[in-house]
Order: sequence, then C-alpha cells, then structure tokens
Amino acid sequence: MPEQYQIEAVAHVINQRPKVSDDYWGGVPSIIRLRDDLPEDTLAGLSDFSHVQVVFKFHLASPEDVHLGARSPRNDPRWEPSGTFAHRNHRRPAQIGTSHPRVVKVEGRDLHVLDLDAVDGTPVLDIAPWFAEFGPRGEVHQPDWPAEMLADYWAVHS
Repeated sequence: MPEQYQIEAVAHVINQRPKVSDDYWGGVPSIIRLRDDLPEDTLAGLSDFSHVQVVFKFHLASPEDVHLGARSPRNDPRWEPSGTFAHRNHRRPAQIGTSHPRVVKVEGRDLHVLDLDAVDGTPVLDIAPWFAEFGPRGEVHQPDWPAEMLADYWAVHS
C-alpha cells in the first residue's frame, strides 16, 4: 500500500489564468500569496534571488486524470510513447508540479513572479530560492520531442 502524506499549502497563486493551457505561459505575472498564519518575514531575502522553485498541486486535476504507463506526449502520434515519469504534467500519480519563475519583488505577504505556469487559485506547497549550485550537474541531454512539443510553451499569449 502506498504511503500517504498530508501537506498543507503555504500559499496560493493569484493571476489572470483561470484555465489550464498547454502553451503561452511566457510573461504571465502572478502573485504567490502566503497563508495568513505564516509570518511575512518567511519571504525575507527572496528578492535577492532571480528565480524561485515553486512546488504546487495540480488542483484542477482528479485521480481519474492519472495515466500510468507509456503514452505519446500530448497524445500526439508524432512522438514515441514514453512512461509516466518521462512526462511533466498532471497525469503523474502525485499530481504535483514544479516551476521556476522569475522573482519580481516581495511585498508584504506577496511574492510577485513572472513565468509561473500555474493557474489562478493553485495551492503552493513549497517555495525555495533557486541556487545555481543545485542545478543539474554534468551535460544535460534529452530527446527531440520536448523541444518540439514546448516550442510555444513560453511564448507570450497575444
């Protein structure tokens, strides 16, 4: 039986993106607003970093959305099927996502960011500064399909 964990959101996302979208996340301004019971100074020092790592719950997904096994990315037959853990979407068992938005400023309980690919109301499970020293070590490589699939992911919505 899988282990179960209870995790409370530390914040929620506020932005103008109410619907899930596969593309056009570039330049999206968002506020990550802390829960009222967390001290404001938990955000102190984050404005000294260019990026943060945000861990969030795909709250609009349901357990029925989970897909275990291999499938073509975005169900596009141009790309060979790959397993659940070779994808970065809500169909993963934990339905948890990560993003690395740019820090704009900290204002009270609000962390203002750009390029957070999470919709309005998304529960934020954790926020951490991005340390370059924690980035991938060694040469990074991947198959061709992510670059093809994500060509418009960070494009600005017109």
